[in-house]
Amino acid sequence: MTTSPDEEMIRVLKDRFAMNQQRHPGLAWPEVEARLRGNPDKCRVLEEMERTGGEPDVVGRAGSDGALVFVDCAAESPAGRRSLCYDRKALDARRANKPRGAALELAAALGAELLTESQYRALQDLGEFDRKTSSWIQTPSAIRDRGGALFCDRRYGAVFTYHNGADSYYASRGFRTRLVV
Repeated sequence: MTTSPDEEMIRVLKDRFAMNQQRHPGLAWPEVEARLRGNPDKCRVLEEMERTGGEPDVVGRAGSDGALVFVDCAAESPAGRRSLCYDRKALDARRANKPRGAALELAAALGAELLTESQYRALQDLGEFDRKTSSWIQTPSAIRDRGGALFCDRRYGAVFTYHNGADSYYASRGFRTRLVV
């Protein structure tokens, strides 16, 4: 049995929606609220995205049913999701100085998914994100199978995609998530 979405979270999302109209042209709050109230399990995922510093907001639609796409819109990579290697395989391969976890694993635990490179670039069209931090993104298996992983950031007024060993981790690198409601 599910319970109704947390009213405080609905209020936070409503305020953020109103303050950032450029992120969701053509969408009206009553439609967003109705979707949220109709999907309490997804609201709990949004609460976790918020709790870890993501500041989720609606950035568009997905699919023919008009589902709403929420993405972490914090100015910098969410503070509660940094200093992580890319995935469990990379975490297990580290012998010393292991980070506290792995981005893919924590995203799955949240109930969301890492952004792809194209989703990350689309987010950057809505504002300037990760000007001091960077964010892991979904990595193609051809790269991951060779020990690498991809991350992105914004520097010098441009968005960059880079590579690193999947087992690397930095205090300024986290991950952003996406959730379809």
